[in-house]
Amino acid sequence: MDAVLETHGTADFTAWPIAEPAEDGILALSGRMSPAEVGTAMAVIFSYGDIPTAPISDLHHLLDRHLADAEALIAPGGLRVMDTATNAEILPGCCCGLENWREWRDVLHRQAIWLGHDPDTDLEYLAGAVRLRQESGSRSTHEVEIQLDDLPALLTTVHLRLRGFLSLVGQWASETTPRAADRLVTVLDESFEINGSLELG
Repeated sequence: MDAVLETHGTADFTAWPIAEPAEDGILALSGRMSPAEVGTAMAVIFSYGDIPTAPISDLHHLLDRHLADAEALIAPGGLRVMDTATNAEILPGCCCGLENWREWRDVLHRQAIWLGHDPDTDLEYLAGAVRLRQESGSRSTHEVEIQLDDLPALLTTVHLRLRGFLSLVGQWASETTPRAADRLVTVLDESFEINGSLELG
């Protein structure tokens, strides 16, 4: 399980260097990303929010002007779940956002959560497990089963990777737009609830 962003909207982005997009248009977030990949993640967030990026030296002011209306950042993506034995994967659907990743904690209490649509994802609770079923673009069905006892460790790993990503954002911003670095990290932390306790109890 990992936190991902959809990168389809970055093809024409030129405000700062970004990485070549992956074939599937998915970017996993972690503390092991290259500076160009971090740049891609930031391009996704700014492009999706239609936030101006010029002049780049005023990025913190441009961000705050956006937040005066939007209150928080949002980004296309969420949590991707993969079965390494079968290579089946469940991707966040349309209108699912990274900002909602903590809703996965509700699965521990056998509650319904929003995973987006197109493709839709069906959740079925079994004895001690949850089964996720999703139709892929080829109309084949992907199915992944998670033991509920394993979910806290999976979410803890996601949390650690997001914290690693946020650390890299600080490094990236200090080189790309130094005046905005602290503000950018603070806003990302608040909008995507990265550093707070996971509270899985």
